[in-house]
Order: sequence, then C-alpha cells, then structure tokens
Amino acid sequence: MAIDPSSHDTAERVERRWAILVLAIAVLLVGMVVYTGLHWAMMPPSRVETVRPETLGVSGEFIESNLGSAPEADGSVTVRIVAQQYSFTPQCLVVPAGVPVTFRATAADVVHGFLITGTNINSMLEPGYVSTFKTTFETTGDHLMPCHEYCGTGHQNMWAHVKVIDRAEFMERAAKLPARSRRVSCVQ
Repeated sequence: MAIDPSSHDTAERVERRWAILVLAIAVLLVGMVVYTGLHWAMMPPSRVETVRPETLGVSGEFIESNLGSAPEADGSVTVRIVAQQYSFTPQCLVVPAGVPVTFRATAADVVHGFLITGTNINSMLEPGYVSTFKTTFETTGDHLMPCHEYCGTGHQNMWAHVKVIDRAEFMERAAKLPARSRRVSCVQ
C-alpha cells in the first residue's frame, strides 16, 4: 500500500491553518489584555479626598465625636464611619427612611469592605482615602454591615448594624441631643 503524496500535502495545509488560527486567537487575547490594561485602568476618581490614617482619631472629620449619623441643614443625613481591624466605628448606625443619606467612610489600617445587606451599597475602604456614596433607604428595617474584604485573622467578626427608622422618629431623636453632639445612635 503506497502513501498518496497529495494526502500528505492536504494534512500539511490543514495543520498550517490550525496553527494560524491558534496564533490569531493568541494575538487577539494579548491585544485584549493590552487594550483593557490601557483603557480600563483601575484608577481613583479625579476628585479623590485623602486623609492621614495616623491622625484619624485626633483631628479632622473622622474624630470619634464626629462619627455616626448627623442630620444636615438641608434635611439630608451624613454618616461618618471608620473601619479598623476588626470593627467599624460606630458599631451601630441609625438612619431615617425616605431621606437622602450620604456615607463618608475611611479605613484606619488596611483595606476593608463596606457592604449593607439588602441594598446596593458596596464599597472598598482604603487607608488614606475617603469613600463617599449616597443612597436613600425606602423602608424601615435592620441591616447587617459586614466587612467583605479579608482584613486579617479577626475578619469574620467584623460587622456593624444599620437600623433604618421612621424619619419623624429620627428627627425627634436628633432634636433631643445637645447642639454640640447631634449624632443619632442606637443607644438612646
């Protein structure tokens, strides 16, 4: 039985086409990696706010007496939070339903995750940077706020509690507080 030379040429052509196809796919994948690396680079937004993590509790916006939920003059609420291994401060937050709430948070030591269950609030807290985001809680209820970014051996115990209460009750609680300390908390 003799080998037909034309079948050898055919096999060689098929192998060459497959090699070209594989090479084209490899070039396409490398091109996609380069494109996404250059055009979709992960960079902080242009309006980045920074803080000095080593002075968080001593001066500035994130001193302990300034943390928690505070009503603003326009009727909105601002919540300031500091994440540190292995807790959020404050541990319990009270916010009103139906009112715009601005969260301003940072980390004191390592990267932490900020997630409020049952909502679309999900962010990373990085030392030295202030994360700001806004939301409105439509209904009253309780939410857990776990750290979803591994931050060390005590990570699984790092969580806080968010209590959404009626707007009138929130404003009533805020009105009862001394003018200097207008932070509404779970302990009242």
